[in-house]
Amino acid sequence: QLQASGGGLVQAGGSLRLSCAASGRTLNSYAVGWFRQAPEKEREFVAAIRRSGISTYYTDSTKGRFTISRDNAKNTVYLQMNSLNPEDTAVYYCAALPADQPLTSKVAEYTYWGQGTQVTVSS
Repeated sequence: QLQASGGGLVQAGGSLRLSCAASGRTLNSYAVGWFRQAPEKEREFVAAIRRSGISTYYTDSTKGRFTISRDNAKNTVYLQMNSLNPEDTAVYYCAALPADQPLTSKVAEYTYWGQGTQVTVSS
């Protein structure tokens, strides 16, 4: 099981850091991606990181504002979100991707999903 946490209500221009932790399995064996889903919209890719933490991949809308990182000793992946705007409002999910696959934005490629955490950005 994966569990995303750290969401909340923040004003535009503010920051939040999300965490993704695993129970019952180790995240160290997987690449990890973050996705988000706003009401009545499809789930969309945000960022992903390889198992080693060396390679990362971002969607254009978050590049330069969001940073994905991981601490394998803590079995946790983070998403630092800066310069938030109301368009970032969504439920954020983390998901595990088999380590032998290239980083991808495709939802269907991710094997395990956690419960999401709500991020609300007020204007």
